[in-house]
Amino acid sequence: MKRYLSVVISLISLYGLSNFVEARQIHKERSIYRNVVITEENNIRCMRFETRRRNITNQACIDLKDKDRLVFEYAHGVLAGYAINPNPHRILILGLGGGVLSNVMHQLSPQAEIVSVDIDPVVVKLARKYFDYQENEKVRTEIKDGRVYVKRALLKNEKFDWIILDAFNGDYIPEHLMTKEFLLEVKGLLSPNGILSANTFSNSKLYDYESVTYQQVFGKLYTFQAPTKGNRVIFGCNCEDFKKFPNASESLVSQLERYKVDPTEVWRAISDKVDWNTSSDVLTDQYSPANLLKRVD
Repeated sequence: MKRYLSVVISLISLYGLSNFVEARQIHKERSIYRNVVITEENNIRCMRFETRRRNITNQACIDLKDKDRLVFEYAHGVLAGYAINPNPHRILILGLGGGVLSNVMHQLSPQAEIVSVDIDPVVVKLARKYFDYQENEKVRTEIKDGRVYVKRALLKNEKFDWIILDAFNGDYIPEHLMTKEFLLEVKGLLSPNGILSANTFSNSKLYDYESVTYQQVFGKLYTFQAPTKGNRVIFGCNCEDFKKFPNASESLVSQLERYKVDPTEVWRAISDKVDWNTSSDVLTDQYSPANLLKRVD
């Protein structure tokens, strides 16, 4: 019995309680890419993508009792990027989900132009309806494939101070958004000293492959490992010196309180440790094996 309980606790810690609790479905809509499902359980509303493997994968969640609270740990890590660039003028988010990050960053940087890109119009529609996704003269949405958007932005010589990669198809990150060629295109969109934050998984079979690919393009990397979930956030910088991840200023600490983000916990989980196999193959447009594109079951 003790052994059984130990296994259950370990699984809950790894995958999250939501995978073991059947949340109430309040909306389901079919797009050309997937079924998009909205659920509620214990005042937590989530957006899920149904996949062929029938995984329960929450793509976005909000706390209906405290909509400012950031539910996902990885989002706490992403906001640590404000220590590197506290005043971004242009922000690009690839992968909208519920629009939670866009809303928070618009509150933290009301002067910044924010462009969110998502391939699925149903996701955008439901983000507006169920997650209070805000659009205005500073915040706009592009319904496009993320790589298509990046290529076209390069042709127009656009620059962004902060690019956030947060695109998932339900199983994992689309493979054409993981390659060296794509990351070089993304880096080409960054302004001098611009930063990249990429949401990935620490329990993915692609861990080593992803890491060496990001490392080859950006050199020095910092990673945030979510304390209880399997997410990690990779930080890269289009700068000459990225030797130290800055501490949170008093102003940033104060701002993050609104979102229930504990800077002490976040910064404790940020490291420049190279914990991957550096001899792993780099992911390219010619080599990005689909059989690896999933989380560990």
